[in-house]
Amino acid sequence: MPKRKVVVTGAAGYIAGRMLPALREHYDLTLLDVSTRNREGIEVPGIAIADLTDPNRDAYRHHFRGADAVIHCAFVRAKSPEDRYWAERTNVDMAYNVYQTSLEEGVRRVVVCSSNHAADYYERLIWSDRWDVVTPETRPLSDNFYGWAKEAYEHLGFVFATGSERDGRRLENVQIRIGGPRETDIDQCDASDLKKLRRALGAYLSVRDQVQLFVKSIEADDIRDENGIPFQIFYGISGNSHRFWSIANAQKIIGYAPEDDSQVRFADKLARILRDAQERGITRGA
Repeated sequence: MPKRKVVVTGAAGYIAGRMLPALREHYDLTLLDVSTRNREGIEVPGIAIADLTDPNRDAYRHHFRGADAVIHCAFVRAKSPEDRYWAERTNVDMAYNVYQTSLEEGVRRVVVCSSNHAADYYERLIWSDRWDVVTPETRPLSDNFYGWAKEAYEHLGFVFATGSERDGRRLENVQIRIGGPRETDIDQCDASDLKKLRRALGAYLSVRDQVQLFVKSIEADDIRDENGIPFQIFYGISGNSHRFWSIANAQKIIGYAPEDDSQVRFADKLARILRDAQERGITRGA
């Protein structure tokens, strides 16, 4: 059986780079970015240069032709604090270009790198002990432009999933709110701030769980919600005992079965921090 054709935008970026080796095994990839080198300056084989912020979609639509799915990781970073709004508005426009081109070229499904920051306002409530857990169904609220843009990706994706703007043609849409895709967050924690420790443990996303989540988001037969709209939001975290975002819908809808738990993965480091906290008489927060 021939491999599915999958387009990966932002292919030289960090999030895409974590899963490219596995994705190359699963799919016939078309890799797009504005650079052929990753953040370490290393050449990423197979990248085609494409500026997806360009409103002239004819300049890159050929890359989408014949694709079964698109993984959208591309991102424009602000050059200064004053540029944050304008950079994020460009990111929203780019998401539109990806959605619209995908729809026009008959792509079945788009899987988007959203972020936990789409609903990061609620973390204020969690860490002040006024809230327990955020679910994908919780209304997304952010207190910064980055999170606002991710909210906008999600809302725009829902519009395309309904088909209401395009004569009923639907673009299936999965938004993955990436958590903490790093092995080093716990290294920044100590006994002086156990809530920061819990945040690092709860948000952790391992490479293999990230790969599984994206692959299952592409390959699931049916992602329709309770109203028949092919649209889902999943939190991109491992099966962490300390999680404060819900992954229940990903487990139910696409069969996500995370293999990693930060409490186990970082058991030695966690034990040292907790022993230090005990010796210092700190008892709350983790």
